[in-house]
Amino acid sequence: MKQSVPAIQRALLAWWDASSREMPWRGVEDPYAVWVSEIMLQQTRVETVAPYYRRFMRLFPTVRRLAGAPLERVLKAWEGLGYYSRARNLHAAARKVMADFAGRLPGHVEHLRSLPGIGPYTAGAIASIAFGLDEPVLDGNVSRVLCRLVAVEDDPARPATRERLWELARRLVPSGRAGLFNQAMMDLGATLCGPRRPRCADCPLRGHCRARERGLQDRLPVRRAKPPVPHYDIAAGVVRHAGRILIARRRDDAMLGGLWELPGGKVEPGETPAQAAAREIREEVGVEAAVGELVATVKHAYSHFRITLHVFACRLTKGRARPIGCAAVRWVRPDELDSYAFPRANRRVIELLADKTKPTRRVRGQTRKN
Repeated sequence: MKQSVPAIQRALLAWWDASSREMPWRGVEDPYAVWVSEIMLQQTRVETVAPYYRRFMRLFPTVRRLAGAPLERVLKAWEGLGYYSRARNLHAAARKVMADFAGRLPGHVEHLRSLPGIGPYTAGAIASIAFGLDEPVLDGNVSRVLCRLVAVEDDPARPATRERLWELARRLVPSGRAGLFNQAMMDLGATLCGPRRPRCADCPLRGHCRARERGLQDRLPVRRAKPPVPHYDIAAGVVRHAGRILIARRRDDAMLGGLWELPGGKVEPGETPAQAAAREIREEVGVEAAVGELVATVKHAYSHFRITLHVFACRLTKGRARPIGCAAVRWVRPDELDSYAFPRANRRVIELLADKTKPTRRVRGQTRKN
């Protein structure tokens, strides 16, 4: 790096002092709070995280409270935030902190890395912000800033390039102010130095940026071509019996593990969604169900694929529900569904069903639900 490291440090920290964003976890000295915020912020926008963070910290204000809570309660608090492996790992890590570190989050990178869900970036963030260690961070925002700052014209996902970026990040960290500097780098990437149309005129590092100097700021970082996003049709059933609805809990090692769902699965080639719903219910929970009308169709996008969820009204005709392709089954009253954590697509169906059961009344010439 030919640019002046001290000048870059001064410019960025001065910008941070004047422009840092307010967030509920900033200025908090509790390492546990920093840890929770960093896990929630993985691949998730600050605006989305803030209300979840506040609620989570009210429910689980300490490592001990989190470790002692049932996983199902933790997942319910996480419901809607996505990437549920983060919640499972956070819960498992809290129990490991209680067992191996006397209930205190360790302050060394190596020990932090031993906890489930903590990789190099998160370990560096916690070590620098919560413990004041001179450790760098490298997430998507910081990587983008560095690629432009020194004009890295190579794919930042390549191992050799990523190693180079880690070394650059380490060289830039100012002794004794790593936590503030790392947060400033992340903020810069999230606000001014975004993926497209970076706001170079407002950037505190514009005089040091090689990409801007060479007119490459819109082309860097190098973006690899993305493969087509696959789409799957999913069929599920609202299976009713004796005034209750059948739900199934996904296995912990599966995608969305630990969450509850309406029993169902992928529509296979040659099947109709209704046929798939009957088959999946049988294979997942071991009962025969008469598949009735289509009650909802929900489109939902995950990080690497999209689905269309077809949900049918179903009636139990034969068999006793048992976990075959799932971790657990339960018959619940419709008014109990809110107590369980569901994937977002299922939750939308449940909300739709609840809305349909409300009586209607006319208000000023319009019909609305109570």
